[in-house]
Amino acid sequence: MIELMRTNDLVLISFAEALLAEAGIGYFVADSNMSIIEGSLGVLPRRLMVDAAEAKRARQLLIDAGIEHELRPQV
Repeated sequence: MIELMRTNDLVLISFAEALLAEAGIGYFVADSNMSIIEGSLGVLPRRLMVDAAEAKRARQLLIDAGIEHELRPQV
């Protein structure tokens, strides 16, 4: 899986999830349960992951939505 985004912003993650789901792109939000450890402070970022085969399409979708500044650098 490829990491597209890493953020503490729950609204941003939810927005990206909605875009990916609507486009039929499978995704996984890693570290979403870390709030148990951190005490729900929102200190630890969540990571938005997609399959490598869908990474280019998913990246373009998020760019088109205007949140390209939040994307991780391509490797």
